[in-house]
Amino acid sequence: MAIQAEVTKSGTENPLATIRKFSRKVQGVGLIKTMRARRYYTRNASKTVKKKRALKMIKRRTEYRKAIKEGKIVEQTRRGSYTPRTETQKPTLGEGTPIAR
Repeated sequence: MAIQAEVTKSGTENPLATIRKFSRKVQGVGLIKTMRARRYYTRNASKTVKKKRALKMIKRRTEYRKAIKEGKIVEQTRRGSYTPRTETQKPTLGEGTPIAR
């Protein structure tokens, strides 16, 4: 598999700019990403291993959901998830700013 990333120096461009242009081109092509992925050989998991892993995850999820329903575990909110504010949650003036004390 040959991926080419060729850059030519234009007019009065200095060598550092040419190197930067080359590195941007290489990143754009995805060469660095593929080479890092190929760095270490990993064997593909067999079908039985995949099935066992999937069954184990399903079992863990059901046990986790059951524990949440029973109140043994407090459900954690997902990071980055959007929760709309209600009337009681509206911030007061200056709350949440680094200067407010």
